[in-house]
Amino acid sequence: MKYISQKIWFFVFFLSIIIICFALGFIIYFLVARGYKVINWEFLTALPSRGMTEGGILPAIVGTLYLIIGSILVSLPLGVFSAVYLGEYAKPSTTVTLLRLAIHCLAGVPSVVFGLFGLGIFVKFFGFGVSLLSGSLTLGIMALPIVITSVEEALKTVPLSFREASLALGATKWVTIRRVVLPAALPGILTGLILSVGRVAGETAPILFTAAAFYARGLPRSIFDRVLALPYHIYGLMTEGTRPEKQIPIAYGTALVLLIMVLLVNFIAIYLRRRSRSARKW
Repeated sequence: MKYISQKIWFFVFFLSIIIICFALGFIIYFLVARGYKVINWEFLTALPSRGMTEGGILPAIVGTLYLIIGSILVSLPLGVFSAVYLGEYAKPSTTVTLLRLAIHCLAGVPSVVFGLFGLGIFVKFFGFGVSLLSGSLTLGIMALPIVITSVEEALKTVPLSFREASLALGATKWVTIRRVVLPAALPGILTGLILSVGRVAGETAPILFTAAAFYARGLPRSIFDRVLALPYHIYGLMTEGTRPEKQIPIAYGTALVLLIMVLLVNFIAIYLRRRSRSARKW
């Protein structure tokens, strides 16, 4: 009976993997079949023209990259420092438990709420306006729960003996964390970075109120300029305009470019993580 039960559960697990792979493959096929026809060098390097019915998507690609880099610059240091405090310095207490609970709750907040938060705080209160800076700050805060949780879990994987050996040699706790614990936890930190990049790259709602421009003929010249972004560009092409026969193929091509960009960023981060893991000597 136990053998049959094991076989049944094994089949259920295997079936789950098959369904996930099939769904992912279907999505990729759907986008490739409808988007590859419009992708060429001009599509990737030209500016949009004639109300986004012709030309390329260069400003949207550059704007998306700027927003990803800006969100990483915000979320990575804040997330690492917060995780180090929670994992290495904070004593178990009700306050720390509530902090962790708040971080977990923050991860479940709908992205449009982050957009309204960014509109109220960065756009209006600080006066940054609808700009690359406001969008990057909003996306960075949205990615914080993922980064904090991943880094804290990565710190837990570093053996206690590493800390004890460093302290026994006379190093301070901060030096031990900086030179021993954080380098050993680097693969886990990169994992958190991958997850955060994957989320912020495809989000539309947070930049809807804080950074995105519906149409722009050039690249942003400062952090206070509006930017075109691939997710919002797709939304604009599918919902606005009077030439759907020309706009919809461009939207599918833009979605395919966004997918390829996210996959490339993930592959680069995975390569760096594997390289870091292979350098481990423990």
